[in-house]
Amino acid sequence: MKLNIANPASGAQKQLKVEEDSKLRAFYDKRIAAEVAGDVLGDEWKGYVLKIAGGNDKDGFGMKQGVLIPGRCKILMKPGDQGFRGYGRRNGERRRKGVRGCIVSPDLAVLNLVIIKQGPEPIPGLTDKELPKLRGPKRASKIRKLFNLSKEDDVRKYVNIYRRTTEKNGKTYSTAPKIQRLVTPTKLQRKRRVAALKKGKIVKAKTAAAAYQKMLTSRIKEAKERRSESLAKRRARSQSQASDA
Repeated sequence: MKLNIANPASGAQKQLKVEEDSKLRAFYDKRIAAEVAGDVLGDEWKGYVLKIAGGNDKDGFGMKQGVLIPGRCKILMKPGDQGFRGYGRRNGERRRKGVRGCIVSPDLAVLNLVIIKQGPEPIPGLTDKELPKLRGPKRASKIRKLFNLSKEDDVRKYVNIYRRTTEKNGKTYSTAPKIQRLVTPTKLQRKRRVAALKKGKIVKAKTAAAAYQKMLTSRIKEAKERRSESLAKRRARSQSQASDA
């Protein structure tokens, strides 16, 4: 069985191939997130504490937390569940997918472990080196929180820490993450423009409504005047006809 051991403190990772069943017996029948003493792997691991993070069998089926069996089974999943991407599915569609239980068994080909406590002796390639962090926060507020900056500081200067330089076809390319939710003069100007357009639309709508109401009032008044004139003419005509008779 292969053991993938990760050290979150340094960002390093190391893979060990363990054939002795006496060393692997300490991991059997343990669940995901269980803690195991590192002494079982050898004297150099004395004082280390490892946490089981997952694993795969020889066919590539990953362990799933909450499935309390040591073997493989099929469970009903919805898009977004662990082990089921669900891209291009319909809303509410579920599929029955094969997964492996969260209990470690000898059928596993790879077991993922995480160091949660280091021992006195360093492990070559795992705890004796520190890898640079390849990805950092992109949101402006989180960058300020990471570097303890104020709102007056320019966060664009601190993204250069994560800037990568690559060479391709004799040319040097430099890329850095795009800062999200960064307040710039252009953004403020765009915000003022949108607010001004919105205000102009409201004023225009109110002016048009007032003009329409004024026109409607005048037309109703004119219609009443025409009606009263026609009624007066009818009455005068009927009175003249009655006097002639």
